[in-house]
Amino acid sequence: MMQGRDTSQRKIIPPRGGLLHIVDAAGYSLAGLRRLWQETATKLEILGMALAAVAFLLRGADVWHWLVAAGLFALVLAVEALNTALEVLTDRISPEWSAMARDAKDLGSLAVGLMLMVTGGFVLAVTAGMV
Repeated sequence: MMQGRDTSQRKIIPPRGGLLHIVDAAGYSLAGLRRLWQETATKLEILGMALAAVAFLLRGADVWHWLVAAGLFALVLAVEALNTALEVLTDRISPEWSAMARDAKDLGSLAVGLMLMVTGGFVLAVTAGMV
């Protein structure tokens, strides 16, 4: 038996237009952020951001270093969010073990890992004075 909310009696509410659509979208984004915060990986990535900020302060990093790092860390969180969504959907569609479900999750993990390598490489290059 599946756990979760019973959606058989849910009413589908059409999307609102104009500024209310933006308000609704912001609410969905905040709900996604709350869900993403439940992931251990997200907490570790935020810790990594804080450590990078300390290293940048100690190094006297230029403004453009901070801007690039902020963009890269935002991309890390975006890819982490997509990976988490992929995992949630995969678990819903294929609660039993399957090679395809494993592949979907492994590919999502690869995407996060690649972003972490690029971001970490940039932070190391800045702190080592290479850029």
